[in-house]
Amino acid sequence: MTKFSWSRLMFFTMLIFVLALAACGNGDSSEDGSSEEGSDAGSEEGGDSESGDGSAADGGEVYNYEDFPQVVSNDADPTGEGELTVGYGSDTPFEGTLNWAFYQGAPDADMISFFDESVFTFDENQIATNDGAITYEMNEEDNTVTFTVQDGVTWHDGEPLKISDYVASYEVIGHPDYDGVRGTTDGFTLIEGYSEYQAGEADEISGIEIIDEQTAVFTYTELAPSLTNGGFWFYAFPEHHYEGVEVADMTNAPQTRENPIGIGPYQVESITPGEAVVLTKYEDYWRGEPALDGITVEVTPTSSIANAMESGNIDVAMDFPTDQYPDVADMEGVEWLAQLDAAYTYIGFKLGNWDAEANDGAGAVNYTPDEMKMGDVELRRAMWHAMDNDAVGEQFYNGLRWKATSLITPYHAAFHKDDLEVPEYDPEQAESILDEAGYEDTDGDGFRETPDGEPLEIQMASMSGGDVAEPLTNYYIQSWREVGLNVVKTDGRLIEFNTFYDMVENDDESIDIYQGAWGVGTDVDPGGLYGPSAPFNYPRYETEESTELIQRGNSEEALDTDTRTEIYHEWQELMVEDIPVAPTLYRAYVTPVNENVVGWSEEFGHDSEGYNSLTGGGLYQVGFSE
Repeated sequence: MTKFSWSRLMFFTMLIFVLALAACGNGDSSEDGSSEEGSDAGSEEGGDSESGDGSAADGGEVYNYEDFPQVVSNDADPTGEGELTVGYGSDTPFEGTLNWAFYQGAPDADMISFFDESVFTFDENQIATNDGAITYEMNEEDNTVTFTVQDGVTWHDGEPLKISDYVASYEVIGHPDYDGVRGTTDGFTLIEGYSEYQAGEADEISGIEIIDEQTAVFTYTELAPSLTNGGFWFYAFPEHHYEGVEVADMTNAPQTRENPIGIGPYQVESITPGEAVVLTKYEDYWRGEPALDGITVEVTPTSSIANAMESGNIDVAMDFPTDQYPDVADMEGVEWLAQLDAAYTYIGFKLGNWDAEANDGAGAVNYTPDEMKMGDVELRRAMWHAMDNDAVGEQFYNGLRWKATSLITPYHAAFHKDDLEVPEYDPEQAESILDEAGYEDTDGDGFRETPDGEPLEIQMASMSGGDVAEPLTNYYIQSWREVGLNVVKTDGRLIEFNTFYDMVENDDESIDIYQGAWGVGTDVDPGGLYGPSAPFNYPRYETEESTELIQRGNSEEALDTDTRTEIYHEWQELMVEDIPVAPTLYRAYVTPVNENVVGWSEEFGHDSEGYNSLTGGGLYQVGFSE
């Protein structure tokens, strides 16, 4: 028997084992955890909790997302009436921080996207276009960008959108009392005077000049390539709505949690905390009157979302658990769309902590691998070799997830290095690496000790949620145990989403490694996740070489796309050498849509006649046919 077939046999044996463990367990399971959405690194993906049973292990079909349509085939004219019900697949309530400046979890971001849209739109390459509520014009000679609000754009309370609302986003996020996680990327820090304002040394951002109610000029220290690729902040801030509220109080203010407003085609009518948002049409929407009377977005448990779709209780299912698709692929009255997800899952290794006092109080990574249990890169490399992510993608996700290699994903096709050499699945190689690094079983208990002869117990944090995650977590743990590493679940169980990220963010000492996910947003710049001053740099990794490459990748020299590609290819290679995280899976998502719905799209790129929450534009034209 070849080595390849033997490893596959071991996978199937272990899969049966972990599925049995899950069936006998407490029912808590989860899979991965987080996502960054929008222009600034910023939101953990909530409740990516699949709820299938790994049926592909029994010979189920393997799918390719490229074989699915991206736009509904129903091209009838919408009736202009009706209420769309969107089921949001999640086993975790959304937090309810419903403002772009303050939210953190992707469930909140998805709720916000139904009533407050980006002021910019983007093409299929994630470059900002001038089809949104605000247009821009760059002047490379003097490093300025002129932003102009289009006529007729109003907030849901009827107040006109002013350029001061866009400026207010920068002033709130950059304020010394701001308690959110944004404001660290070049779209902010390259503005002249921003750092002084953020540090409390100035009362205003000197590089921003308001010309009139619709126009402002931003002066940057340099025009970095990422500015039009997601560096500009996407959203306006309704400063009149928050009048009298201190910045430190805005996150939990009623304006954020109870009665948020936006500039989108639908306005909030009511909120059931954690459960649902009911919206009604905003007739004065600047692009035209919406084609529906209203939309209800409701959290729908992953265990029942397929039934809700089949019974007609919901018209669209967002965040549908991909592992359920094979069982319901032939559902009547439904059209299935699919698209490459702008995300990857990964195993993160804790390599330091966050120093909140560093960087003049703005905070910075304190990278101390020599003091951390996972500080030995050879230990991390061996753990990567022990994971069979090809098999995981096929057996748990029927091919709708597949082995990841790089921290710059295929979503950013121009910069993704598709021939990156990474540690392949090879348990024997993993064992050899551990042996050579001095990790040996010196006491005969079946588990390796540290090179100093001390017991080595690696605590792994993973989220709770659906049915696949616990078997998946157990599979990874068992894979590492097969090469002699004693990996256990943090606190002996899977952890609820919000608690999980509180623990990861606060560098809880009970976490050595964790299973997470990032949605990568439009900007390819990895600085928001792996930069030295990025709060979302959860592994707490920072080296001089990495920081230099990140900075060069968003410098004037990188305005040349070929040069920028070379820089990011080099950074991707460095990440394979240093392994602050081990990417595990890329993924696609599937979206079931009722056949009576028109205008729903999952295409990349702005389309005024098709809705895509990532690239903007056409929600107002989504409706029902006769």
